[in-house]
Amino acid sequence: MNAVTIGIIVVLLLAAIVGGWIYFANQEASPAESSDAGTINSQNLGGSNPTSGISTEAPDAPALGGSVEITTGAVKQFTIAGRNYSFLPAAITVKKGDTVKILFKNESGFHDLVIDKFNAKTERLNGGEEETITFVADKTGAFEYYCSVGNHRAMGMKGTLTVTP
Repeated sequence: MNAVTIGIIVVLLLAAIVGGWIYFANQEASPAESSDAGTINSQNLGGSNPTSGISTEAPDAPALGGSVEITTGAVKQFTIAGRNYSFLPAAITVKKGDTVKILFKNESGFHDLVIDKFNAKTERLNGGEEETITFVADKTGAFEYYCSVGNHRAMGMKGTLTVTP
C-alpha cells in the first residue's frame, strides 16, 4: 500500500469513529423526561417504539428534539430535530389513514428529511431553519426517513416511521 491509500483508510476510520460517537452521544444525551400533567411525551431514545400520547399543550410546545404526538382526529403531529448525523426521535408510530404532520427543525449543519414511500421531503435546510411536511400514511409497515445530503444517511442520519393497521 502506498502512503495515499493508507492516509485515506485512516481518514475513513476516524470519520466512522467520530460519527459513531456523535450518534451514540445524541442517543444517550437526553433521557426521557417526565412531563407536566396532561401531557405525555413520545420520545425514542434507545431504539424502541415511542408511546402514543395526548397533549393539552399547543403543537409548538415540545422542546427542540423531543416529540409530542397530538391527537386531533386523524392528524398526528411530530417534531423531529436534525442533528449532525442523527434524528431525534429516531422512530415515530402512526396508524394507517392518519394524516402525519412533521415539523423538521434542523439544529445544525445542512440537512433535509425524506420519506420516499410517501413522497414526502423537506428542502435542504441550514442550521436553525425549520420546515413542516404533511402526508397521509396510506401504507402499513416500517419506512425509513433519512437525510439525503451527501453521505449523511450512510453515517446514521436515519429513523423509522412505523405505520400500524
